[in-house]
Amino acid sequence: MDVGSKTVPVQITEDEAAVYDRQIRLWGIEAQQRMRNASILVMNLKGVAAEAIKNIVLAGIGRLVIVDPAAVAEEDLGACFFFRDEDVGKQRVEAAKSRVESLNPLVTVETISDGSVLDGSALDTLIQTVDLVCITDSSRAELSRVNEACRRLKKPFYSGGSYGLLGYIFCDLLRHEFISPDRTGTKDVPRSVKVSVEYPSLQEALQHKWSTMTKRQTKEVNPAILFTILAIWEFEARNGRLPTEVKDADSLEQLANDLINGAGVDKKVLTRIPRDLVEALATTAAHEFNPICAVVGGMLGQDILKSLAAREAPIANFFAFDGHTGAGTVTRMNIP
Repeated sequence: MDVGSKTVPVQITEDEAAVYDRQIRLWGIEAQQRMRNASILVMNLKGVAAEAIKNIVLAGIGRLVIVDPAAVAEEDLGACFFFRDEDVGKQRVEAAKSRVESLNPLVTVETISDGSVLDGSALDTLIQTVDLVCITDSSRAELSRVNEACRRLKKPFYSGGSYGLLGYIFCDLLRHEFISPDRTGTKDVPRSVKVSVEYPSLQEALQHKWSTMTKRQTKEVNPAILFTILAIWEFEARNGRLPTEVKDADSLEQLANDLINGAGVDKKVLTRIPRDLVEALATTAAHEFNPICAVVGGMLGQDILKSLAAREAPIANFFAFDGHTGAGTVTRMNIP
């Protein structure tokens, strides 16, 4: 794996092997070596990102780059545990840097508060210095823009976020190979095989034809939650903001139902978004709730590690979490 600006892969020392002993026993020394040499870019430091960062830093990646031009606001204190009361008004990345470093001194942490590095060709230059990109809590347009840049530069892409009691993870790992148990082998002689999966971009995934799924498959992925998230994206694209008031419920409901009808979802499973779900999201979508961030961010961090280790199947490719029930589902959107 080519690692940012490094020219020579870093070898795990005996001291590091002792620190990461449990992970090495789980994934093997080669997987841990890949993590140790990985450079990861995280954009936007809010609740979901904080949880993901905690996981990947504790696991022992080599280098973390965090970009966020925003300042800490009072509402950030509830979901992002890197911030304190006295940090309000400071740059997010400056307030969090030392606390991120304290999680694991073996990880190099770099922070950027200048948002211009995310514009135009500067974004490409930044992405070229890392191995994997993760962007959280952003609009659909911004997610697509960063995803397309990652595809041009052949870098794996993760995104995630929360909307009130709902959360999601989407990933585009390009052509990803990993080791999986061979189900055709015998129990006495377990075997593993290399599996390859072709991931689509976010734009391609959103063109998923639900008519190709059986009634049972459609029901299992709880499409109401996924389409509510997609409706929030569409609402934000049209209004330049997230829904924040009860009066936004009608518009959000109509957008969700239009998306469902246009995608060809099995009408025996879902024809309309439940009204109570829409009304709840109309007033909570713009807010972070710590338990939701903990679940979604924790899974996001763990899945990033899975993709680096290449020892287990990562998400393929859209995970939707419903905080009302505590359940999450994965939909294979436009993956063969």
